[in-house]
Amino acid sequence: MQEMPCTKIPNFREHLKIGMKEPLLAFNENGIYCAQAGVYLDPWKPVEKAFITHGHADHSRWGHKKYITHNTNVPIIKHRLGEIEVSGVHYNETITVNGVKFSFHPAGHIIGSSQIRVEYKGEVWVFTGDYKTEDDGISVPYEPVKCNAFITECTFGLPAFKWLPQQQVMNDINTWWQQNREAGKTSVLFGYSLGKAQRLLKYLDTSIGKIYTHGAIENMTEVLRPLVDFPPTTRITRDVKKDEIKGNIVLAPPSAHGSTWIKKMVPYETGSASGWMAFRGARRRRAIDKGFVLSDHCDWQGLLASIKATGCERIICTHGYTEIFSRFLNEMGYDARTAETQYEGELAEMDSKIEETD
Repeated sequence: MQEMPCTKIPNFREHLKIGMKEPLLAFNENGIYCAQAGVYLDPWKPVEKAFITHGHADHSRWGHKKYITHNTNVPIIKHRLGEIEVSGVHYNETITVNGVKFSFHPAGHIIGSSQIRVEYKGEVWVFTGDYKTEDDGISVPYEPVKCNAFITECTFGLPAFKWLPQQQVMNDINTWWQQNREAGKTSVLFGYSLGKAQRLLKYLDTSIGKIYTHGAIENMTEVLRPLVDFPPTTRITRDVKKDEIKGNIVLAPPSAHGSTWIKKMVPYETGSASGWMAFRGARRRRAIDKGFVLSDHCDWQGLLASIKATGCERIICTHGYTEIFSRFLNEMGYDARTAETQYEGELAEMDSKIEETD
């Protein structure tokens, strides 16, 4: 779909000034910066102090001197990034840095995900990171936070994106699995190793058969098992025989598709759980047999409802359909702008690298 034209702001930093006052949060070459506190939010280049919304690779990058994030996200980013200096905070706990108050609030995106509220001299900004409004039953549900300025993703910022209830999608997935089993085929279901895979795992019907996992998904699920009651899984290793897998379901990262690793599953059918499956042709382009529309991001109505609930006047649209979405918001009477970041949204799910080959 071709994006609608939208007036671009030649100097985003200048535009957000109120009189001669610098904005509380500004975008620079390293990330989203609070100059008053000397703190970055989800920076994409190494910095001294980074407040991190969640564990996905585009938001929590290696190389920062100090990480601060929600308690639940601490083991996740330590698993991904190795030995880092990281401290955890509770939801709604206030951290004050040089007079600026920071607090983390549920984003509902994945386990351990947060929005970050920033307040200074009565002015309040909220940075969402990534978020979704549907309660998935494993993440702390999204909570709107009142603010003056709202930095929002718009990964799926088009009216065409409208999600079905999670239970309906999971029923479709379990029905697909059952049909494949009756046909003597293995079901290979692709989902990002952090977040989407665990959401799928939680609601797979184990009365149909056993759940097998790619090593990358199994490793991350082991990190999260202390937090969620997941069904049992079996890691696929070289010792697992092809006949053992037949008729069961395999959870794998998208990048496993087309690899030599998947040959052990023959005969199989592939499925992908992603918001992009809402687009005609997405399944065909990725050579997927079955697409299930299930996203860890807001759909169009979720974005609009979230913005309204904040009571904000200003909106900064980051990754996604930024131009179209910001133009629509301006037509609604908001002061909406766009800003470039290095966040990828759900595109990361389609392009993720295999983290383990066993």
